[in-house]
Amino acid sequence: MAASRTTTVTVPITVECDEDGVWCAHAQLRPGVGAHGEGATEQEALDDLREALVGLIEEFGVPRELSVTVAA
Repeated sequence: MAASRTTTVTVPITVECDEDGVWCAHAQLRPGVGAHGEGATEQEALDDLREALVGLIEEFGVPRELSVTVAA
């Protein structure tokens, strides 16, 4: 039986409540690949976003970099 592998990926997110009272959570996994979650509560939006991110990581793989800093 193969050992399961756990990977922790930290992704910056934004969470906001729209004018209709729906909570929305957004994250960008890499340029051009992002995820969105919605819910009646902030926690529901975060749970929906987490599920979407897991699906993206399964499809596209773990990003090598989550951000790039360029010195000015």
